[in-house]
Amino acid sequence: MLVLTHPACLAHDPGPEHPERSARLQAVLEVLRRDHADADWREAPLAKLGDLRRVHTPELIEAVMEADFSGYRMLDPDTVMSPASRAAALRAAGAAIAAVDAVMDGNDPVAFCAVRPPGHHATGAAAMGFCLLNNVAIAAAHALDRHGLERVAIVDFDVHHGNGTQAIFYEEPRVAYFSTHESGLYPYGGAPSERGVGNIHNVLLPPGSDGFRFRNVWEDLLPELEAFRPQLLLVSAGFDADLRDPLANLMLDAEDFGWLTAQLRQLARRHASGRLVSLLEGGYDLDALRDGVAAHTAQLR
Repeated sequence: MLVLTHPACLAHDPGPEHPERSARLQAVLEVLRRDHADADWREAPLAKLGDLRRVHTPELIEAVMEADFSGYRMLDPDTVMSPASRAAALRAAGAAIAAVDAVMDGNDPVAFCAVRPPGHHATGAAAMGFCLLNNVAIAAAHALDRHGLERVAIVDFDVHHGNGTQAIFYEEPRVAYFSTHESGLYPYGGAPSERGVGNIHNVLLPPGSDGFRFRNVWEDLLPELEAFRPQLLLVSAGFDADLRDPLANLMLDAEDFGWLTAQLRQLARRHASGRLVSLLEGGYDLDALRDGVAAHTAQLR
């Protein structure tokens, strides 16, 4: 397994009381160093402007690239930048791109991007929901453009709907998006009726849903993913559906994340020569995050 990360991602500071704090990534790195010391560890490169332009407007890119300020700058009520945030965002996006290149080159079919800020709420034109740039969307667009792929699948098991990812690829049949997320929770969308051009697959989980329901739902979704026959599988790996997470109301545990990851790993072997890139999204209880990442990455070996 390839692990991509960078110290700059620890320096992103959205404020002292913000839940998307650097301790999240520190906890993830502790687990990875404990369980995967023998992995191929690499520093994430900086994404280039051309990489960002595939999915984001010039106005959003300019807002994220702005570095001439002090203190904090709010892009929306939840999404805050500090002077170090620009470098963190570019390294997070760069990790996603480098991971795609690495798995497509065939040296290692599996990569995990231990980065922040997260990305799946950022739309083409707006930063939101703690997210500055949409890392998984940048990775998918890169795979289509630079590697000539015709079928890229994105699986999003974060407890919040990846509205930005969906919006970016809503009319792009080469990208299929599969998401389970809690109903009635930010960003208050992701209904099953939102189908794009037949490439969008959303399932709402009522508050209080447990691992049994989660697994049953994915048992129904996985055949649709199988039928798509992805040449590359990208994962928005959020661990905030854990029962301990303070920002949501689902009742999953680490074994549920591990179970789904095992299914995805097998599917990637059948259709994509094993190629799978996972990117860290949410997860705000540190113990739950540690356990979820451990279970997830144990299946990525």
